[in-house]
Amino acid sequence: MNNHSRQPINDNYTHNHKDHASKKSYVSLSDLPSSYLNWIEENGFDVICVCDKQGKFQYLSSSVKRLLGFDSSDLISENALDYFSPQDQEKLKQTFWSNPTIPTTIDLQVKQKSGKYIWVETIVSLQEGDAGEEEILALMKDISDKKEAEEMMIRSEKMSVAGQLAAGIAHEIRNPLTSLKGFLQLLQVGSEDEDGYYTIMNEEIEKIETITSELLFISKPMTNERKSEPLLSMIKDVCTLLQSQAKLHHIDLVLQCEEEFMVSCDRSQIKQVFINLIKNAVEVMENGGKITISTYTKEQFVFIDIIDEGPGVPKHLINKIKEPFFTTKKNGTGLGLMITHQILEKHNGKLEVHDHNPNGSIFRVLLPVEKV
Repeated sequence: MNNHSRQPINDNYTHNHKDHASKKSYVSLSDLPSSYLNWIEENGFDVICVCDKQGKFQYLSSSVKRLLGFDSSDLISENALDYFSPQDQEKLKQTFWSNPTIPTTIDLQVKQKSGKYIWVETIVSLQEGDAGEEEILALMKDISDKKEAEEMMIRSEKMSVAGQLAAGIAHEIRNPLTSLKGFLQLLQVGSEDEDGYYTIMNEEIEKIETITSELLFISKPMTNERKSEPLLSMIKDVCTLLQSQAKLHHIDLVLQCEEEFMVSCDRSQIKQVFINLIKNAVEVMENGGKITISTYTKEQFVFIDIIDEGPGVPKHLINKIKEPFFTTKKNGTGLGLMITHQILEKHNGKLEVHDHNPNGSIFRVLLPVEKV
């Protein structure tokens, strides 16, 4: 077939195609038709809100109905802080309200119409309106599913830790139980020094109570209640719990913490941090040795160094150890350090890993210290 016999190109198609290609694209959200914007407002997953400098709602997107159960008109002129949990109200005051010029991303618990609190990721920023007035602009996104998944991982790791410690703790409890049994037999035959026996028996019972209460503590769900806590007291509690496992591995726990420091924290979460780190140190020291825990302050932080005498962490793995499910241990879950990292981030702290000469590693915890 020659060129003259081909069908001509459809002129209408060419014209329509050119028209379509020449159409103006949407550059920003404000270019979208109002019908599009209304649809996004009603069906979007994020809630957009605007507050004045006093924190009173000036605008809420219609999507708030799906998230919280309120009509947006119900909340206008209400104080936004009243709808957050009491501890989150303080958190907002300490973060965003203390320096509103910096956009802040923060996880908060917000109250639904039913009275139930749900977790939202909130991005807050101070903006200047068309009239020059300063207003607070915020985006809220439901992260309840994410939080539930995190809590399930934490519970799983806590129960795993409790199970791993059980053998050592059983050994530690058996010794005072043997003493108690012996003294009871002496009392039965009518020994003369009964008062002395009662004193020793009471001390042995207190040892058992201390160890078992610490084991029960780590198996309980984590709370989210922060208050001023003594750091040294928390470290001593954790050492009491882990002492038996350290003995089984021929390891001495050495505490070099003379001064008491107060930190604003959730006691259960920070104790979990120290349990994870000291337990890890015990498990990597196959030939026994010494783990040193020391504390000191620098600027506004208290530093807690957990120094082991193990093989150390290879430099190419330092950035990986905080990732979920990454582990170099045969029976490890890979969740311990990830959970530790998350807890410290929530407390405005951080975890650092350093080499320790001549061998071993330093796992360094930084926490904001309270001014006395």
